[in-house]
Amino acid sequence: MADALASPGFAKHPNYQVRLEVCPRRIRIEFAGVTIADTIAARYLFESKHLPVFYLPIDDIDMSLFEKTAQQTNCPFKGDASYWSLSANGRKLENGMWGYEQPYREVPELFGLAAFYWEKMDHWYEEDEEIFVHPRDPYKRIDVVPSSRTVQVELAGQILADSANAMFLFETNLPTRYYLPREDVRMHLLSTSQTTSQCPYKGIASHWNVTLGEHVYEDIVWSYPEPIAECPKIRDLLCFYNENVDAIKINGKPQPKPATKWSK
Repeated sequence: MADALASPGFAKHPNYQVRLEVCPRRIRIEFAGVTIADTIAARYLFESKHLPVFYLPIDDIDMSLFEKTAQQTNCPFKGDASYWSLSANGRKLENGMWGYEQPYREVPELFGLAAFYWEKMDHWYEEDEEIFVHPRDPYKRIDVVPSSRTVQVELAGQILADSANAMFLFETNLPTRYYLPREDVRMHLLSTSQTTSQCPYKGIASHWNVTLGEHVYEDIVWSYPEPIAECPKIRDLLCFYNENVDAIKINGKPQPKPATKWSK
């Protein structure tokens, strides 16, 4: 690699962070029924204001499926990114992979690595387990603990749930969530939704709407009927979006309403 340029980003934002760490897990990626990458030498890229990203050694990517394109983008912290299109089994994905062939000298570890748009791949695996949405952050923690504190959920003047048997889920940097047994929820007010969502730490969630009079509150409740093995305590329990009900009361005291990306 030729002498690298200095990053203009770090000069303007000295507290911004970009770092790579070894991932000890085998990472595999599938597209169009083909394993396009298989490595035990992946890196986590941690960057301020971003979710973790897997960068994989180009030597562990089937480059016979890729063709470099003219597209380039610049990151003031990492350098100029080159892009490659992917073709496999009759499917083509334009500019689906990128890498820094001349990374800034502050991040030399990026040389020889490439990354993929997560949602454009068909499947990602850690060892032999499929993972969803983004890499699991090794610095993130989830604790699910039983609590005898009463949890009440209120919306439009009605109590939707009242429980002293909730599971409290504490997740790093997110609001506390309260998972409730169905017998403590007014299930006749709920109707199943077609919406599903995925969480890399919990699994695939089903959703429910709440109908009060003429008004339907869409996708305001969710549940994990089959959570991943690391999170079994929330199986088939119901959780209301704190930010989208009028109040969640713990032992009669209203909890602060968080503002999150799920707020309506």
